[in-house]
Amino acid sequence: MNKRDIAKLAAIAAMLVLAVVLLGRIETANSSAETETVREAVKNAALTCYAVEGAYPDSIEYLKENYHLSYNESRYFITYDAFASNRIPDIYVTERGQRER
Repeated sequence: MNKRDIAKLAAIAAMLVLAVVLLGRIETANSSAETETVREAVKNAALTCYAVEGAYPDSIEYLKENYHLSYNESRYFITYDAFASNRIPDIYVTERGQRER
């Protein structure tokens, strides 16, 4: 192999590494967007409940049963902290297997 061939191989290797890194970042961005979509769905269901009933629900189970909230429960873990019926609950969505950031 001459220097020119080594340079070509090095350039190809660098492009492959860059492609892998970029794909990882795209996957992370998509995952974050999906997590935010689930959080917004929970928030919207809670707001709808408040508008209809005059109080925020005590649990996420209530939203699933009465406001048809659905999400992939095997993929997402939701912390729904309803501390008062007149205050919007704290809603945290974490993808299972991922650490909360």
